[in-house]
Amino acid sequence: MKRTQKEMILKDLEKKIVLLVGPRQAGKTWLAKDIARGFERTVYLNYDQALDRAIITSQSWLPSTELLIFDELHKMENWKNYLKGVFDTKPELMRVLVTGSARLDVYDQLGDSLAGRYFRHRLMPLSLAEVKQVAEPIDIDKLIVRSGFPEPYLAENDIEANRWRLQYVNSILSTDVFEIDKIYNIKSMQLVFNLLRNRVGTPVSYQSLAEDVSVSPITIKKYIQILEALFIVFRVTPFSKNIARSLLKEPKIYFFDTGLVQGDDGAKFENLVAVSLLKHVYAKTDYQAEEYYLNYLRTKDGQEVDFALVYKDEIDSALSRSLIYFHEKYNSPAIQLVKFLRNEFDKNGIKVLRAEYFLSNLFL
Repeated sequence: MKRTQKEMILKDLEKKIVLLVGPRQAGKTWLAKDIARGFERTVYLNYDQALDRAIITSQSWLPSTELLIFDELHKMENWKNYLKGVFDTKPELMRVLVTGSARLDVYDQLGDSLAGRYFRHRLMPLSLAEVKQVAEPIDIDKLIVRSGFPEPYLAENDIEANRWRLQYVNSILSTDVFEIDKIYNIKSMQLVFNLLRNRVGTPVSYQSLAEDVSVSPITIKKYIQILEALFIVFRVTPFSKNIARSLLKEPKIYFFDTGLVQGDDGAKFENLVAVSLLKHVYAKTDYQAEEYYLNYLRTKDGQEVDFALVYKDEIDSALSRSLIYFHEKYNSPAIQLVKFLRNEFDKNGIKVLRAEYFLSNLFL
């Protein structure tokens, strides 16, 4: 399946290094090799391979190389300075594409070594918007059950998709977490992971999780940060113009793989909406340089809106239950998404839309 970001990556390759980041198995390596087919002289080097590692260390590719692709380069010591040197001394017509796990995004503060030398592209799982843009059939239930990761989404059946997910989870908890930090109690980490699968859409208390797992709240926070770094989960924090105060409030935790959510249909649907909106926010930031954020709204008396798209500290739109309250209080555009809806309508200035229609018309 064609990925919509291909043309934007090709455009940016003409100017700077492209860092292609995102979850494992979201399609980064496949997309990099698809891009490579458009060049006559391409070199693909994976730092995990011993022979490739030797070529990387010695920089022994031909000067006539048109596209140089580094995969998993972040595992190399001082990789940022290395990449700076490659870019600053490369032939004029050579393009440089760097792909890898979320570790690249962990080091998003790349420092002076790469300042002004790269564009970041975040490749997320498929969404309804991307499926529509590549003219594939739109199936919201398929995305909820299988997620937008290409392999399970395109699998022959749900059993094959579940086999992929089992391997994916095992790989995350047995290997990937150790790339980010040392974990001395992997069973506690697994328990946190499973508890989060059952708490999608509700504010998460580090203290409560710590009591359930018998570890400290600091350890819980560390575990969640590792899962974030690996693009397994992401946090949605309450909206507040005081950013520091917002970060202290309880976040909601969602999974990039909607298929991992354990709960009722409402929780799974909410997770799909969260992933779709986050992908939209990333695209707005990466390709249009617009400062969008994804938050939720909540008052002390329990009024809550699941999501708010925030642009330059102002609420752009909101989705979910207490819309009338927040719509009237902040005079901001409001939308209610419904999965099963016969007719769309507008009531008191609030649009009630089919989820499939709204999500498939996002930017990405």
